[in-house]
Amino acid sequence: MSAASRAPQRSNRAPQSSHRAARPRGRATLATGLRRRATLAAAGAAAAALLVSACGSGGTSGGGGDTNFVAGTDGISTVPAGERVAAPELSGETLEGERLDVADYKGKVVVLNVWGSWCNPCRAEAKYFAAVAEEYADRGVQFVGINTRDGSTTSALAFEKDFGIPYPSLYDPTGKLMLRFEKGTLNPQAVPSTLVLDRDGRIAARSLTALDEERLLKMLKPVVAEK
Repeated sequence: MSAASRAPQRSNRAPQSSHRAARPRGRATLATGLRRRATLAAAGAAAAALLVSACGSGGTSGGGGDTNFVAGTDGISTVPAGERVAAPELSGETLEGERLDVADYKGKVVVLNVWGSWCNPCRAEAKYFAAVAEEYADRGVQFVGINTRDGSTTSALAFEKDFGIPYPSLYDPTGKLMLRFEKGTLNPQAVPSTLVLDRDGRIAARSLTALDEERLLKMLKPVVAEK
């Protein structure tokens, strides 16, 4: 066969080779799209998990680090009197714009409650805190709130009004006060959370979950009974 007669056959094979080469590119594009969708899905799941952790059960960890907390039942941890450490300096403006320093309450048992008006578990426990705060007001107990992640005081003040909160709250929208605590004491993602300080301003008990009245009193009563 002459060279001229073989030329058309070579010409016909060229498009087939080009067509076959296009297939891997199509498969690569599909695979890339699937990987992108998987990445977006994972990112969305991670964001959802962070949102849940920011307002919910709170967990049992204080964010790492060594602590003297002794884990008990119902998510309440305590510290033996001889091993307690002082709470950090906690002062600033209240939701009403007044100056407050927790150190001024030394000599009283202080209940610190971290909360936000956006937090459903905070709303669930608020009535119990209001009731116990009034019941123990004449027993040397002072409640103080730490309001966090509310962009303005308007919604926080409305929260206090709705639930009849009788005690002041420091306004801490960015969580700076929470970060003053020794590592392992408070988890910034655990809202609500509660600490009980003894009469010397030392941390005596902690809960990183929402509390009902029974569990709140379980934290408070032993510290009030101390001499």
